[in-house]
Amino acid sequence: MTQLWVQFELLSDAAQLALAGGGFWVMAALCAVMERVRNRRRNVAQLERVGFMPWTGLFLACAVIGGGLLAMSLPVVLGNL
Repeated sequence: MTQLWVQFELLSDAAQLALAGGGFWVMAALCAVMERVRNRRRNVAQLERVGFMPWTGLFLACAVIGGGLLAMSLPVVLGNL
């Protein structure tokens, strides 16, 4: 695990931003899947029960943060092609 962290630190700033942005998009996809699962499993007889995880809000936050990180890394990544 320590070697992986050292390799991450040796990447350029743009590559680190791109990896972090991709990680946030993976988390956003997981939140979208969990929201879909929660909606399919909801029982109509128990609509007054409120869940404790705001999956939609987490999805939006992760997607916006990930998109921003990827957008900031894009000029450097495209310049290296």
